[in-house]
Amino acid sequence: MRSRVLAVGALAAALLAGCGAGDDWSGPRVAPAAVGTLGPGFTTGPPTPEATITPRPGSWDGVHPAPGYRVVLLTAGDDAQTATLVSAVRDWASAEQVSLKTVTAADPGQYTDRIDEALRLSPDLVVATGSRLVDALTLVTANHLRQQFLVLGAELAEPTANVTAANWPGATFRGEGLATSTGYDPASFTPARAAAAVRAGVASVLSGLTGIVIRLG
Repeated sequence: MRSRVLAVGALAAALLAGCGAGDDWSGPRVAPAAVGTLGPGFTTGPPTPEATITPRPGSWDGVHPAPGYRVVLLTAGDDAQTATLVSAVRDWASAEQVSLKTVTAADPGQYTDRIDEALRLSPDLVVATGSRLVDALTLVTANHLRQQFLVLGAELAEPTANVTAANWPGATFRGEGLATSTGYDPASFTPARAAAAVRAGVASVLSGLTGIVIRLG
C-alpha cells in the first residue's frame, strides 16, 4: 500500500511539474531580444514621436522574434478586411514559432473589457486587428505604457510611445469622426499587404522604434 501511495504521489508531482513547464505564459518575464537587425532604408534616422515613416520594402526581413515570443491577437469584427489581417498574424506566428493567444471582442460595449483581458495575459506584444478597436485602444493604451501594442490596418490619432501602427494607403482609419490622409479602400486589404504589415510592425517594435506609424506602399 505504501509503495502504491508513493507511486501515485510521484505521478501527480510529475504531472504538475509538466503543466508548469509547458505553460510558457505562467508568469511575467523580460521580453526576449530581437533576432537580427533592420536593413538599410527602414528609416533614415531615429523617428520623432508619432512620426510616419515609409520603409524600403523588405528592409524589415532581417528581424525576427525569438521563439516563444508571447503575442496576444486582439480582434474585433467579422468583415473580410479584419479576417485578412487575422490570417496574416496567425500565419506569421506559426512561421516564427511565436506563442499566440487570441482575444475576440464581439460586443462593442465590452471592447475595453477585452483589451483588459489581453493585458492580464502579460504578453510581450498585443497585436490589434479591426478598425472598430481604435477608439477603445485610444482610451486604454495611454494607461499601460509598459505594454507594447501594434495596430494593423489602422492607427491611433495621437499614439503614446507604446503604440505602433502598420498600415498602407486605404487602411489608415484613426477613429470615429476623424479624417484619414488616404481614405478607406476595402480592396486594399490584400494578404500580401497584411503579411508585410505584420512583419514590418513587429520588426519595428523589436528594434525599439515604437510610437510611430509605418506606412507601407
